[in-house]
Amino acid sequence: MSSRPLDIVVLGLSLSSSWGNGHATTFRALLKALAARGHRILFLERDQPWYASHRDLTDPDYCELALYDSVAELDRWRERIANADAVMVGSYVPDGTEVARRVRGFVRDGAYLFYDIDTPVTLAAVDQARCAYLTPDVIRLFDVYLSFTGGPTLRRLETDYGARAARPFYCSVDPEAFAPQDLPKRWDLSYLGTYSPDRQPKLESLLLEVARRAPDLRFAVAGSGYPADLAWPANVEWIPHLAPPELPGFYAASRFTLNLTRADMTAAGYSPSVRLFEAAATGCPVVSDNWAGLDELFRPDQEIVIAGDADDVLRAVREWPAERVARLAGAARAKVLGGHTASHRARQFETYVHEVQAGSGETGVGEEASRGLAVGA
Repeated sequence: MSSRPLDIVVLGLSLSSSWGNGHATTFRALLKALAARGHRILFLERDQPWYASHRDLTDPDYCELALYDSVAELDRWRERIANADAVMVGSYVPDGTEVARRVRGFVRDGAYLFYDIDTPVTLAAVDQARCAYLTPDVIRLFDVYLSFTGGPTLRRLETDYGARAARPFYCSVDPEAFAPQDLPKRWDLSYLGTYSPDRQPKLESLLLEVARRAPDLRFAVAGSGYPADLAWPANVEWIPHLAPPELPGFYAASRFTLNLTRADMTAAGYSPSVRLFEAAATGCPVVSDNWAGLDELFRPDQEIVIAGDADDVLRAVREWPAERVARLAGAARAKVLGGHTASHRARQFETYVHEVQAGSGETGVGEEASRGLAVGA
């Protein structure tokens, strides 16, 4: 338990709907863990029609959820924000730069944090002056920049972008929600992820090509936004959307699952997705594309399968004995439970807030934090 309960206000992309985004499950796990540690939380979400029509959480029991229609409407919570111990704004918040500036004017003595669940994508957009929710001057408004990406990016955030303090804050998993299930295997290889043009070539080479070469095997892709004219192989089942409660069963019904990383995140490295942790927590063996820092998180061939092409995928799916697959899955699950649960992140969050309260938030990432994924544990 923290030295005393904190009053926390979070302004994020979405808590109420997991439709087409990975933010909701990330926030749900983190806020649930913070509430379990005694903290009081208000989550403010911009009311958007596409989320309103796909809401799968309306009344969380671990925080207060409120919707707002405009930046000006945030004035309704001015006093709550002013009296908070910590105020956190997330990436991809609509009108995010206006939100950040307005909220900065409300904050009094509390820690003001930015949580970037999309750091490499964010910085690529900032570099091109096309980021709708963050600019260099807004970065400097925050006491701490919490980054989904670790490694060298943390140092760059401070030296190149002017962040007062950059800290690693990787995604995490709720181990109660993502527990193993004993279900029959429906698919030999699955993939969970919305459509992304820069990720599609990897899906093509590491799943669709595998499916074409192995017509006797069964595959599944779950996620929204895929083009209507996409030609799925006959042995690939496309599932347009899965709500969070359905995800553990999806993984349990998969002999292996595939983790794919967007181009900006691959280039930056040290960017584990929430799906990677969730799949491993359920005990599903993970096949992943490669990026810097992955081998610091999971040991190749012992806790994860790293694949560069269809041959690598087929080798694992077809040739690995069941005992070896089970050992790998069990070791990956143990790694996640030992360092990447929402409870671990909640304790990190408290540490970062206390840094600001103690006046040490501006000291920089330091040598240990700059090393990357080990800090996330």
